[in-house]
Amino acid sequence: MRRVPVIAVVGPSGVGKDSVMAALAARDPGLRLIRRVITRSEEAGGEPFTGVSQQTFDAMRAVGGFALSWQAHGLSYGIPMPSDAERAGARALLVNLSRGVLLRAQEVFRPFTVLSLTARPEVLAARLAARGREDAAGQAQRLGRADMALPEGLRRVITIDNSGPLDRTVEAVLAHLQRESA
Repeated sequence: MRRVPVIAVVGPSGVGKDSVMAALAARDPGLRLIRRVITRSEEAGGEPFTGVSQQTFDAMRAVGGFALSWQAHGLSYGIPMPSDAERAGARALLVNLSRGVLLRAQEVFRPFTVLSLTARPEVLAARLAARGREDAAGQAQRLGRADMALPEGLRRVITIDNSGPLDRTVEAVLAHLQRESA
């Protein structure tokens, strides 16, 4: 089966990674989502993910169940190897990744592009408050990490500001992807 490009969507908490990914996939059926496996309850809400216990996660990792796995925010995250069904007819696969694993991901997934989403600080603060997943201290902690730089050595990075309407962000991403594929 042919290699399908993987686009890692990254950015600070509250930037709208999952909203942008869902909107891109809805707009272009050739863009498919890779669902993360996370050691938190699916009732926690937020992004679509598969919630598992730490024991189940460790067992999956032990048998090679992940193309990539890491720890962040006290949780374990895993990206399953894309299935043939996910790759069939796909133009690219979208996955929400932590900035800290991008260099490893670049080696695992080829071709690989990073879509780095940004937003103004006041927009991030308002979105974090609205989603209500963290208390004020947790929100402040996430906002404190908002300007974390991408690691050096990434070969392909697209940076898009997502401070405004979602449709404008989606248009900008699709236009950029179209220019790159031409």
